[in-house]
Parts: sequence; C-alpha cells; structure tokens
Amino acid sequence: MNISEARERVLKLRELINEYRYHYHVLDESIMSEAAADSLKHELSKLEEKFPELITPDSPTQRVAGKPLDKFSKVRHAKRMISLADVFSTEEVLDWITRNEKLIPGGKISEFFTDIKMDGLACALKYRDGVFYQAVTRGDGLVGEDVTLNVKTIENIPLRISISEEHPSSSDPLPVGREKFSEKGVPSEIEVRGEIVIFKKDFERLNEMQRKNGEPEYANPRNLAAGSIRQLDPKVASSRPLKFIAYDLVTPDMPTHKEAYEMLRAFGFQTSGEDKVFKASERKELFKYIDELDEYRKTLPFNTDGMVIKINDRKIYDKLGIVGKTPRGAVAFKFPAEESTTKVRDIVISIGRTGAATPVAILDPVQVAGTTVRHASLHNADEISRLDVRIGDTVIIYKAGDIIPQIKETLVDLRPEGTEPFDYVKALKKQYPELEFERPRGEVVYRVKGESSDFILKRAIEYYASKPALNIEGLGEKNVTALVESGMVKTIADLYKLKALEISKLERFGELSAENLVKAISESKSPSLAKFITALGIRHVGVQTATSLAREFKALENLINATEEELLAIPDIGVIATESILAWFSDEDNLSLLNELKELGVWPKEEKNNKLPLTGKSYIVTGTLELMGREEAEDRLRQLGATVTSSVTKNTTALIVGEKPGKSKIEKAEKLGIDKIHEEDFLKMVGL
Repeated sequence: MNISEARERVLKLRELINEYRYHYHVLDESIMSEAAADSLKHELSKLEEKFPELITPDSPTQRVAGKPLDKFSKVRHAKRMISLADVFSTEEVLDWITRNEKLIPGGKISEFFTDIKMDGLACALKYRDGVFYQAVTRGDGLVGEDVTLNVKTIENIPLRISISEEHPSSSDPLPVGREKFSEKGVPSEIEVRGEIVIFKKDFERLNEMQRKNGEPEYANPRNLAAGSIRQLDPKVASSRPLKFIAYDLVTPDMPTHKEAYEMLRAFGFQTSGEDKVFKASERKELFKYIDELDEYRKTLPFNTDGMVIKINDRKIYDKLGIVGKTPRGAVAFKFPAEESTTKVRDIVISIGRTGAATPVAILDPVQVAGTTVRHASLHNADEISRLDVRIGDTVIIYKAGDIIPQIKETLVDLRPEGTEPFDYVKALKKQYPELEFERPRGEVVYRVKGESSDFILKRAIEYYASKPALNIEGLGEKNVTALVESGMVKTIADLYKLKALEISKLERFGELSAENLVKAISESKSPSLAKFITALGIRHVGVQTATSLAREFKALENLINATEEELLAIPDIGVIATESILAWFSDEDNLSLLNELKELGVWPKEEKNNKLPLTGKSYIVTGTLELMGREEAEDRLRQLGATVTSSVTKNTTALIVGEKPGKSKIEKAEKLGIDKIHEEDFLKMVGL
C-alpha cells in the first residue's frame, strides 16, 4: 500500500470509527460489535504506525472516548482516566516488553501484574474523609459525567470506607504499612476506579422477566449497565443488579499494583479476584496463563474480552509516561474475537456433491475466535444481494462455535470507488462455462441443470477410485451404482464404513468379492498427497496440477489454508484453477467430508522435502509402451519430480516414445530440437 492508498483508507476508517464511538460512548447505542470496532481501530493503528505522517490530533487513536453527555454535570478528572493500547498476540506483548526495557534504566522489569479486563462502564469513585461523595464516568478521559446519585444505589459500593481485618473478596494479607491507615488515619482524599457491570446470571434473569412480560430483551450486559447509570432517575439504576468491580487505587499511591489491589480489598471493595503477579523471568508462564484464561474466562460471572498486563512497579509505570492517550506501562491483551473485520478479495462458486452452486467469499486472512479465517460462506445469490457484498469490500465476519465463518455486515462506508454489484449468473458462466444452471421454482439455490445428486455422487466415487486417483479395485461404474442405489453409500466417507456382510447381500456381490472390495477400500486410507488431491475431483485440477500442489504444500492442511497469492505463485496454476481450488476448500460440505474421512483414518501422507532427480524437467509420453501402461509411466515420472504434459512446447525436456507415437508430437519435437527417449532408455532413466 502506497501513501496515497493509505491516506484514503485512513480517512475512511477514522470516519467509521468516530461514528461508532459516538453512538457507543455518547448515545449508548451500538452500530457494530465492540470486537469489530476493535479490529478496525487495530487496522488504523497499524497504518498510522507504518505511515506516521498520516497521524493527526483528531484521529481515534489519539483519544480515549467520545464527549460526555449533557444530561449530567461535567467533572474534570484530577488524573486522566486513560485507556490501554490493545495487543492481539504474544508477539505484540513481547514487542511491548522490549520497547519498555529500552526506556527503563538498566533495562530490567522485575514483575508483571495482570488482571481480567471486564466489559463494563468505567467509573471513578471519590471519597473524602472516608465517605463516598462523587462518582464520575470516564467521559473523554479528561472530563466525565457526575453520576453520583445513580452509582450510590449500587449495593456493593461502600458508602464509608475503613480498613477491614477481613475482606471476603480475597484471602490475601493486607499490604505492609496498613496500620497507618487506621480508621482515624484514612487519607482525606481517596479515588477508586473500576467497572460497573451486570453479572451474566443477573442479566439472564432480567431477560427472562422481559420475556414473561412480553417486552423486548436487552441486547447485552455492558449496554444495560451503561444505560442504567446514565438514566436521570436513580430509581432505574436501583432496580438493576449493578455491581462495581474495582481495578485501581489512584490515591493514596501504593508501591505496586498488587499492593493497590490488596488495599482496595482492605477498604471493602470487590475486585475481579483474577489478579496475578508474574516475575519477568516467567514470560512462558505468563503466556501460558493467557491461553488458560481464554478458556477459563467463559466460567467467570461477568463478561470479559481480554486481560490487562501492567509493569507492577508503579514508580517505573509512572516514569514511563503516556504516549498519545495510552500509558507505556500497560497493555490490554484482547482474546480472540468472535467478530472481526477483513476484506473480500474474491467471490468464487463451489459445486457441491448435490450439484448446488454455493458462493464463497475469499478473505484476507484474519483471526476470529482463535482460528485464522480465510473464507466465509455466502450461502446463495439472495444472501449476496441482501448483504450487497462486493469484491474489495470491507466486511464484519463472525464465527459462533465451530461453524463456518459468516459475513454479518458490509461496511459500505469503506467501499472502494468503482466497485459493481456481484452478478451471480455472470459469475456462474465465467467460472463454469461448460455447465448449465437452473434455479428451481421455490428454491434459493442454483443447481447444475439435468443432473441428479445421485448421478453426481456416482461420478465422484468413480473418479475417487479410478487409476489416476486412489486406484481402488472393484469400484467400477456398476458396483458404484449398486452401492449408491442401495443407500449404503451417500458420501465418499461411507465407503470406509462398508461391511463385507452387508455388501454380499447385494445382487452383484458374493462373499469373496465383498471382502475383496472392503479390503481394497481399506488399503486406500493412506495415499500419497498427489493421489488424494486428484481423487477429490476438484474442477480444473488434474493429475499434474495435483502433483504440483503436493510438491508445493507438502501436507493437505497447508493446501486447505492456502491463499490466492500462494496458489498463483505456482508456475503451472492459473486463475481458473486457483478459483476452483479456493472454492472447493471453502465449501462446507467438502470440509465436513474431509473431517469425516480424517476421523475414519483416511488421510494422505506428507510429502518429503528431498530433492527429486527429475525436478524441473518436463516430459511427454506418446505411443504405447511394451512393459507398462502410459498412466504408470507418467506416475513414475511425477514420483521422480518431473512435470508431465500433453503438448510439446519449447520447455519440454524430451518425449518418451513408444509404439505408434503421435505423428504431430514427433514432428513438433523434431522442429524444436527436443530429444526422443525410447522405452529401454526410459526404464533405465527411471530406475526400472
């Protein structure tokens, strides 16, 4: 991306993020999920990091939140309520540590302090002479809103604080020096910061009441908590099960963040209970805990989207200062989001085993729910129209559980100029020029015209078992027809579930032939990668293309996750084959089939990295060989690393010539000065 393209992208991102943040933080309504907004902000931060000349004071990265509402009086914070910079990987955490070590005298960090990052409304509580007197929201970080009357109704907030010998939220000992905070000697000014939240069980209870009363359900705990605090009538807040979870003690100052937490609990505040300290030498343990917490957080009583990591020593923390609007000494590690934003690079159409044409969006790789997502199902032509998704669009994708990622929304404000609506019929003709499609009355799916699902399944199994593929003896056309029409085989995976006794009951089989077939199928469970790719029957992927793919990607998992750029980089794979490969490995039915085959023990062997003797050479086999069939000869050449083609070009290394060779091939080879190798020399060349 050059500076001009970056500037255009940055301007569009800022406009959309600002709109989101205004709705979310000022009006208490959401136009997209927080996870999607985080993803956009992360993209903007990376662009500004790459092109620092594009940074402006009004960029969303240079501010904390939107302006405070006018419904409440404004209060200036004595100390800015900052937000934290987001990181999304352990590599980014390591970068953060390295940057700070360069700024710290001696370059040493002794300890890290961590806590869960709660999804609530940030608020500061102020106490004078031990008595609560004011509550202020974050606002824009410098000026917040006075919500004292509403916050005062929250039951777990102490209206008077004193040192408690027993604080039920923790079994930690009180910090050293607590005796100076006797009830008489509590500092005159104390400020506690935390999150106002609604616990998940309380939220479910509220929605259950809404359903019983025939009223609309609340969207999520965070928005409900924020909305409750920003009501003018305190009775609304008092009717909601709000809780304040403390996370910082601004005054009095404490030596470490850990001791600040201990003092918070000593004052009687509830904390998350998830705070921990890690030695700087325990980075592996820190990263391990991040992974553990990603799973464990699902059992917590409140919603969370990350973990805060701070330098525990508050003197060092303060000395590191602030960059823009975020402190150097802390970051927020965001757990894998259920939603994210990415770009649509292409829309390809997959033909499933039933003949249904399913569109799939090819995406820029992005992390969603802990996995890298490269494609998303678009279901049908109507769904494409509903979303108005186009090639080049930025979209919000989501992934619930283990389902295939879906596109939730198209961010039209970020759409490049000159894009056109996706023409589904035109795309079908372009990607499958030899096929005809129809959309049956009452259906939303286009299907291959004139071919039943059974017909397509039979052809797929026959090809799967053919000599160029897995070469399963006994699975010819008639036997395949018998198995499919009996209902025993409904997918390729069903082949590996067949029992000899059941097969023997079919008209075409006896006990011996049934046993031989089951044995032959079982022996095909660990084929070479090239053979298995061939067997999948991906359109425009023949034996030679399958061989090239196997050599390039080594393992099927690598091919499944291949990008458009990686496929096009292979010399003999063009745009049409690339689209077909991407479509096949993006289809839900196909991925489900591969998973089922793997569970049944059917999986190709990985390719070895050994350089083969004929790598880089290209041959053509013409005529009839006396000691082996043409397919066997071609297989042998490919096993040794050669490329086998059907037409003579200047790149052809030699012709393998048998009896009655093709006249035109011989003439063209002679014209180009290409060598001819007869069978005897060929056998020596391939070690036979």
